[in-house]
Amino acid sequence: MSDLPLQCKNLKEQVESILQLLQQESTLHSQDITPVQTSLTKAISPKFEIVFAGAFSAGKSMLINALLERELLYSAEGHATGTECKIEYAELDKERVVLTFLSEAEIREQVVYLCEQLGFKIVANINQRDVINLLREDSEAIIQQEGGESKSERAKQAKALMLLLQGYWANRDRINTVNNATYSMEQFNFFNLKEAAGYARRGSNSAVLKRIEYYCNHPLLQDGNVIIDTPGIDAPVEKDAQLTYTKIQHPDTSAVVCVLKPASAGDMTKEETELLELMRQNGGVRDRVFYVFNRIDETWYNTQLRQRLDDLISGQFGNSNKVYKTSGLLGFYGSQIKQTNQLDRFGLDSVFAESIKGLDGKEETPQFVYAFNNYCVNSGKLSTTKFRVSVNGYETPNQNYVRILGDWGNELIEKLIQDSGTEEFRTAITRYLTEEKRPQLFKNLADDLEDVCIKLTKHYQSVQRNLDSQPQEIESMKQQELQRLNQQLQQIGREFSEHITKEVNQIINNSCDAFEADFRQLQSRMIRRLDELLDTFSVASAYQRATISHPRNATAPLIAILVEAFYYLANQLEDILIESSQQVVANYFQRLIEKIRKSEYYRQLYRLLDSDGGIEQEIRTIEKQVTQALVSAASVECDRFVRESPRFYDEGTFSIYQFRQTLLQTSQSYDAESIVEAEPAIRQLLKLDFEPKVSQTIRKSFRQTINQTLKTQLLPMADQQADEILQQYPQARANLEKTLQQEAEEKIANNRRLLSVVEENIAAYNSAASSINSCLQSMKLYDHFLPVIGEYFDTDNKFANNGFVFSDAVREV
Repeated sequence: MSDLPLQCKNLKEQVESILQLLQQESTLHSQDITPVQTSLTKAISPKFEIVFAGAFSAGKSMLINALLERELLYSAEGHATGTECKIEYAELDKERVVLTFLSEAEIREQVVYLCEQLGFKIVANINQRDVINLLREDSEAIIQQEGGESKSERAKQAKALMLLLQGYWANRDRINTVNNATYSMEQFNFFNLKEAAGYARRGSNSAVLKRIEYYCNHPLLQDGNVIIDTPGIDAPVEKDAQLTYTKIQHPDTSAVVCVLKPASAGDMTKEETELLELMRQNGGVRDRVFYVFNRIDETWYNTQLRQRLDDLISGQFGNSNKVYKTSGLLGFYGSQIKQTNQLDRFGLDSVFAESIKGLDGKEETPQFVYAFNNYCVNSGKLSTTKFRVSVNGYETPNQNYVRILGDWGNELIEKLIQDSGTEEFRTAITRYLTEEKRPQLFKNLADDLEDVCIKLTKHYQSVQRNLDSQPQEIESMKQQELQRLNQQLQQIGREFSEHITKEVNQIINNSCDAFEADFRQLQSRMIRRLDELLDTFSVASAYQRATISHPRNATAPLIAILVEAFYYLANQLEDILIESSQQVVANYFQRLIEKIRKSEYYRQLYRLLDSDGGIEQEIRTIEKQVTQALVSAASVECDRFVRESPRFYDEGTFSIYQFRQTLLQTSQSYDAESIVEAEPAIRQLLKLDFEPKVSQTIRKSFRQTINQTLKTQLLPMADQQADEILQQYPQARANLEKTLQQEAEEKIANNRRLLSVVEENIAAYNSAASSINSCLQSMKLYDHFLPVIGEYFDTDNKFANNGFVFSDAVREV
């Protein structure tokens, strides 16, 4: 854009100054500043990119030609623009074109894609002439089968392939293998923009161009306005379509002209709907969207189509004031033939000279001529005018065209341009770009910045109010601190209680990772110990203990062996459960004490009491009580292992089967040997009984015991200790009075320092806001000034807006 007003020269620095002040306040870090940064970039950017987007054949290129009243861009039925075209301003004597070609690799990639879509054999080498000729013949056959190059998706793809191959062969000497080659128009020996644009407009050339940059002289392009023409969102080559979607989302895009086809198709396509949704996601575009329903002339001849379009506009676009109906074809060529006359047959021998050349020497009829004759006779636009026009069947379309314009001349052409809607669209977009664009960009910036400024000013005023309310004298400060002492002790006790409650809840909800790791270690040790006991259990030793207990007997039954085994296993597991429980408790309470020591309330308590108020001692006492409780619980839990499981002897279970088999084996004789030989079977029998019992203990019952023990011991202690802390007020007061003099002096000095910082920040904010307001004033955006912070105490009641005032620059208005 052109130079900013003098008042806006430092706009970027002033806005960034306010954002930097915001970032300095930790309580305001959550404020999203992205909209402000985006708006600022748009407001000060030297360029304003307007992207024309829509389906292919929607008429984007023709509409741009109509806007600029120059035939710059290639425009035809079917797949036309396959590249990004950028049009920027240049002085009349500096008009030029810069052409960037696709690489051979990129062209080959597109050829392969189109061949896949059309069902052709994949071409590995596009430099073989006979293969290329075969592809062209196959493509022409498809176009004939489909009834024309724009009649179906398949026909459009075939046409795209033909243009791509023709363009490659025609420009092979200019195309690099891997890199994109860029040329100025002078390298093509073009002497003016018209010659260069004519070359780029040819369909085969356009197909192999990656980017075209036009620099031309037109008022619409002044002030940094850049027009971007993009490929269709439903282009036959998927890569072309993706280029448009990427550009729509690009932060450099400032406005979008959405060229829609419902005027000729009747309904919005899926791609068009997706395009509209995508535009709304780009914060850099906002509401700067122009909806253009092109080819409006097709609704003049179809009442149903016209009604469907009107319903669509009123239903989905009723809230927008940027909706236009155009016929780019009629508008553009209407503007072109205004400069012609009877001598060149109103453009047939100049504007349309190339398009009327037929292959067999006969004169062809340009698309515009068909559309013009149809407009004159069937559109109904001339029925209430003075124009009396007829199309004679004995004349060719070109002859009718020349005769009609010979009769009515420029008056009819002006009427045609008016009905095409392009003049209305040009007027509207010109007004926006020259009168409305810059104020709107600055309005958006001010609106986005206002929320930041309000939060920042309220924060400053709150801090200032709080600091101003603090005592300024040492004695007053000391008295205030002593009055706050009771509240501080109460708050410390409450925070301690809440901390303990939170820690206990984490245990109960299995959300303490360290405790869970310790408990898993307990489970693992119990399982490993059971496996060790079963693997090393000696039947001979158990048999010996059983016979020693009964000296009158020389043998022992299987039941006696199992009894010895049950007592042995239960007692051994009890030892490991007690040891593991003690370790879990010790680790937990050590972590708890470390967390308490790191807490802010603990630091505050030490400052007030010069001690922790007995917290650690009480925690250690509770640790001992919890340990004792869990040792008792572990003993009780493992003592129950001595009894068989309730379902151990149930009929039909594997355990009773194993028991019977073992009993059968041991009852073969009465000596110790038969018992010892059954050792594997006895171990298996013990495993069947103990594994479920141990699993129940470590996975269900004992964890619940630990949870309940911690809860019943810690929570009452926390409440009691909170009361104990509050009861130590006399000690806290005596301790505080020793250091209060120095603390009061330091706090007053710190408050003064903080107040000085706030005042400096307010001054910096006011300076930035006032400068931005001066800029907004130059744009006449009086309703969007940013708040400026006034004096906090206002004895004369000069300020009636919560401390917000206008800057001096604003008051003058």
